[in-house]
Amino acid sequence: MNNRFKDKVAIITGGASGIGLAAAKRLASEGARIVLVDYNLASLNAAVPEVHAAGAPDVWPSLCNVSIENQVQNTVAGTLEFFGRLDVVVNNAGLMQFKPLEQLTGDDWLRVLNVDLLGAFYFTKQAFLNMKPGGAIVNVASIHAVETSPLVAPYAAAKAAMLSLTRSSALEGRAKGIRTNVILPGAIDTPMLWENPNIRSGAEVLDKADIGRPEDVAAIIAYLASDDAAFVQGAEVRIDGGRLSRL
Repeated sequence: MNNRFKDKVAIITGGASGIGLAAAKRLASEGARIVLVDYNLASLNAAVPEVHAAGAPDVWPSLCNVSIENQVQNTVAGTLEFFGRLDVVVNNAGLMQFKPLEQLTGDDWLRVLNVDLLGAFYFTKQAFLNMKPGGAIVNVASIHAVETSPLVAPYAAAKAAMLSLTRSSALEGRAKGIRTNVILPGAIDTPMLWENPNIRSGAEVLDKADIGRPEDVAAIIAYLASDDAAFVQGAEVRIDGGRLSRL
């Protein structure tokens, strides 16, 4: 493995499990110092030694609810105090709930939007305020941004809005030397996939060939966050094994 992130500092939100943990371990294996962000303290503490073992020179766990702006500010301030710099932000934290449209409340919508969309905005805002030229932001949206299934309207809407946030961030970040790109994972072998009641009930059936690994997604995150992608700005990268390409 090369050292594309040697001496660089990366914040990974939702970093204690699934895609976030895989991304943290991948960047760690390439020399990054990692700020692991999650709202679950037990999961966060369990993830830290895994990221160290993957090769991270330093790991700082930050307990943070990404939907609360001052907690995001504190995480970024702590990152700068602890490491002295910020080079990469991976906006991966996400929340999904399952309800028919007619049963959803305004609070249901706000709960999802606050995490899945505003959380990414808060970290992007802090990145714009604190990153130096050469920084990179990778947003983790979902295939639900372009094609979805029943019972997840707030999640699908939030992920679609994340594509628009990425475009705006790419436009406004260009003059700052900060790149922003977004990935759209499909069915990935994570707890979020298997907790989906549509999957558990059999209403949605997945072929094994259509289920990717978190490491598959982490590899694309690492590319987009690295200088190898220096001319990639505002891109939307679908990672679904070609599932949506079929009729």
